[in-house]
Amino acid sequence: MDIDGINVIYLNIPYNNSMGVLRRLFAFIKFMLLSAWMVLTKGNWDLIIATSTPLTVGFPALVAKKIRRIPYLFEVRDLWPEVPVQMKGIANKQVIRLAYWFEKQIYKNASHIVALSPGMKAGVVKTGIAKDRVTVIPNMSKIDKFWPRAKNTVLEKELGLDHDSFKVVYFGTMGRANGMDYIVDAAIELGPDKEVEFVFMGSGSTEETLQQKWKEAGLTNMHFLGRVPMERLSEIVNLCDVSLVTFKNLPILATNSPNKLFDTLSAGKPLIVNSAGWTKEMVENHNCGLYADVTDPSHLVAQILRLKEDPKLKEELGRNGRKLAESTFDKSILCKQFASLVNQLGQQSVSE
Repeated sequence: MDIDGINVIYLNIPYNNSMGVLRRLFAFIKFMLLSAWMVLTKGNWDLIIATSTPLTVGFPALVAKKIRRIPYLFEVRDLWPEVPVQMKGIANKQVIRLAYWFEKQIYKNASHIVALSPGMKAGVVKTGIAKDRVTVIPNMSKIDKFWPRAKNTVLEKELGLDHDSFKVVYFGTMGRANGMDYIVDAAIELGPDKEVEFVFMGSGSTEETLQQKWKEAGLTNMHFLGRVPMERLSEIVNLCDVSLVTFKNLPILATNSPNKLFDTLSAGKPLIVNSAGWTKEMVENHNCGLYADVTDPSHLVAQILRLKEDPKLKEELGRNGRKLAESTFDKSILCKQFASLVNQLGQQSVSE
């Protein structure tokens, strides 16, 4: 198919976060084999860009490098297999050993590696890759899709939200890694207080469990809106006061670079993060959000109430976030960096 003048070969392999382990594994393997076949048999490629996760995405690139001598750029969006190992998604010692070996092969044979966060770069370098072979280019802010503006009160009423409440939003994947029990525990501690409302958008493997937990607690101030188109998502985020970016309490998850964080910056909303990694450093160094202790839902409650009771602080953090999105993380800036790196590698490939 043709998308914006680019010929796109699409492999119709269903996948979503709510799938079980075996269905996910089947999807990974199917994509790995079909994409490898396409790379080997279709077209004359100058450069391959492989972007994880999962790590198996690197397989067709590695095969093409070995068989057709085609160089590849590898983008690390999660540190696999470390993430599933720490989350106990992989337990077999032989499989773990093989996965780590495969990870090193992917990194070692790449012409260059892009990591989405400083923590991810450190994880790649730890495997023996030279620092100058790894560039950090994080996820991007979409300042033309998310921005501060007057609130859509018609939509607010349609969603059944209280106009005068303090609204806390979480949007994105609701998987095990996101540790959203932490949010619900905080909401339960707050109680059914209409002065604070929680808005959830997205889907994932823990969504039903979270809703059940909320219902059993008898809360009436939580709204699960499911998956929402981008334009409507932006409008709803704009209705809210603070955005949560949470992860399960595992060291490896502190390296993550979630899209919702950068969209929140664009929206001009303060962040509350619970990973004691680079996101904590970012919100504190740039004064665009707060950190809540991942082990203590009461601390999350305290940080929510702090922003609720201090509108000036809330506005200041939001403004600083928008400035950071515009000056550092906007897609117009980071796309140029990525394109420049791709062009450089492409020129090297042609000259060779």
